[in-house]
Amino acid sequence: MSKQRSKDYRERIDTALATPKLQDALHQFGDAFLLAREKAFTGHDFEALRGNIATLKSKVRQNHAQLLQQFIANAEAAGSIIYQAKTAADANRYIIELAKQKNATLAVKSKSMVSEETHLSVALEQAGTQALETDLGEWIVQLAGQRPSHMVMPAIHMFKEEVAELFSKETGEQEPAEIEHLVEVARNQLRQSYLDAEIGITGANIAIAETGGIALVTNEGNARLVSTLPKVHVVLVGIEKLVATLEDAAAIIQILPKNATGQLLTSYVTWIRGAVPCDGEEKELHIVLLDNGRSSLTESPQCRDALNCIRCGACANVCPVYQTVGGHVFGHVYIGAIGIILTAFYHGLDNAAELVKACIGCRSCVAVCPSQIDLEEIILHLRETVGDEEGIGAGKSLVFRKVMQNRKLFHSLIKAASLLQKPVTKGEKTIRHLPLFFSPLTEWRTLPAIADKALRDSFNQKPQHVDKPRYRVALFGGCANDFLYPELGLDLIEVMNALDVEVFYPQQQNCCGIPAIYSGDKQTAVELAKQNIEAMLEDHPDYVLTTCPTCAMALKHNFVEALKDNPAWAERAERLSHITVDAASFALNQLDGAAKFAGLATDEKITYHDSCHLKRGVGVWEEPRTLIKDAGYQLVEMNHADRCCGFGGSYSLTSHPDISKKILQDKVADIQASGATCVAMDCPGCMMQIRGGLEKAGVPVRAQHTIELLAEALKKRLDFKK
Repeated sequence: MSKQRSKDYRERIDTALATPKLQDALHQFGDAFLLAREKAFTGHDFEALRGNIATLKSKVRQNHAQLLQQFIANAEAAGSIIYQAKTAADANRYIIELAKQKNATLAVKSKSMVSEETHLSVALEQAGTQALETDLGEWIVQLAGQRPSHMVMPAIHMFKEEVAELFSKETGEQEPAEIEHLVEVARNQLRQSYLDAEIGITGANIAIAETGGIALVTNEGNARLVSTLPKVHVVLVGIEKLVATLEDAAAIIQILPKNATGQLLTSYVTWIRGAVPCDGEEKELHIVLLDNGRSSLTESPQCRDALNCIRCGACANVCPVYQTVGGHVFGHVYIGAIGIILTAFYHGLDNAAELVKACIGCRSCVAVCPSQIDLEEIILHLRETVGDEEGIGAGKSLVFRKVMQNRKLFHSLIKAASLLQKPVTKGEKTIRHLPLFFSPLTEWRTLPAIADKALRDSFNQKPQHVDKPRYRVALFGGCANDFLYPELGLDLIEVMNALDVEVFYPQQQNCCGIPAIYSGDKQTAVELAKQNIEAMLEDHPDYVLTTCPTCAMALKHNFVEALKDNPAWAERAERLSHITVDAASFALNQLDGAAKFAGLATDEKITYHDSCHLKRGVGVWEEPRTLIKDAGYQLVEMNHADRCCGFGGSYSLTSHPDISKKILQDKVADIQASGATCVAMDCPGCMMQIRGGLEKAGVPVRAQHTIELLAEALKKRLDFKK
């Protein structure tokens, strides 16, 4: 691994985190986007719309060679000149030679991420042709000597005062920092260029095979001027932008503006087919079809769905990491979750190696993707690839392959750690300060101490009183429930017994393997999947319950994926997946727990935090709220209830604690603003993060698992009877 690469990356993170105005701007934008998007999709079935996009784009991928030839034939019949570029350098060479042939001293460009991908402007300038960006945001970053920080809004990281300073240097006058004025300055500065330029360069949002035409979806009139006024129009477009029919193009246009900017429709939708004469003069239309790694991406079964992307940029808009550090950190040329994947294939794995580790795995991007791309799953595969190429590090290799795969050794070391921590914990359940080089871990949150007695060692000592159990269920505890919060598992027994369910704890279970998966260690993940399938199915439970949604995702999804090609294990993995359910939805849906717990609790004001893997991984968010409300608690919703808390396992401990800290601070602020005295959640990892943040900040709000709150309600009923 390149030490300089990592050093440069860390320096960019530090710079971004030291710019609170950047976080404020990106958070305000993110909040406004979600409201506008929700309004734009009112009356539309988003799931149906994106299912249609995924289907039509997948069909394009399957029939790409045929559709590409159809597009070329129809485009040439309409008078277009087609060039197929294998690489970025090949595309740039063609356009540079065209500029020289036309004696072009000026080329005007409309916004085009594919031209950023090929670094076309730099190549043209070096060849003697000025390349002038005419999109407002692109012109701003061009003047600043920067690259775009967002695929749709290139200058979102900049403030009007900075733009005013740039424009003042350009005009030679003192320009006031007023947005309307600055837009007028840009208009006046750029207008003559459209008339002077010999070449206009655009991208294309869509290329339609049945017509040989393209579509441009824009909010400024510059793209129409760029494509109309110069005598030569060059379209630089990636071959993945192909669709079969005009009907398919219309489907994309229906969803693209809504998901990109929250608009019902963009200001301009421009359809171009063939070279259209301008003022009676001959005009040329050159369409450069760029591959540059797209064919390689098609050949990757794990990653090829990324080609379904329609470049809306929504994956960045909702990303807590992007909102914390921006696109100049969380991106290379393309930014956000999709940018990580495209970088790996278009610009090389080395340029994506740090970015794949920057993803916190919250799945917000997956929830809003208009093409149903499982971006997190692809990023995890790339982590595995990076791990294979560069190694996962000696420390992680030792922990995962020598310790974690050996259950007895793993658990023995944890028990030893519970004894060694005594001088630090001083008998308390919380670690407030760690010594020496560990001290940064407790600067901004407390940490839970390892329990004196693990759940697996105390589970069978707790009596269960169920005469005729409705179900006999196995608890998959997970590391946090087992070794940090054993009381949560004991509370689960209380809750399930009250619902006439007997619970047992398979002693051979091990870590679910998610830490290994997120570190790119597939070998350990597969071994742990086999160990846990063996353990959890051995006594034939009716169901397997989890109190951790990340573990639930592992059992329901990751085990199946890891072993799908293994005939000896695939069916057993599917069986475990089928009977695994999170504790809250099991209590409500299978056991009618709402009626059982109705009115037991006092009227305490509770707010709820949606754990990322519970809501966006398992699809559960209403059930815990129903249980809490029906138990008698007063539920108040916080702002951004489903925004990540910043935990992400090792993300907050070793990978990116600085980013995690900022995300947690945002969550704590939202909890405080709710006015609740308790924040509930259904994830021990979130509990560790949020409880630690609240305690360190001195905020008098407790953080509890939903199961703990139900157990509290039961205890209050028993105390009342006494």
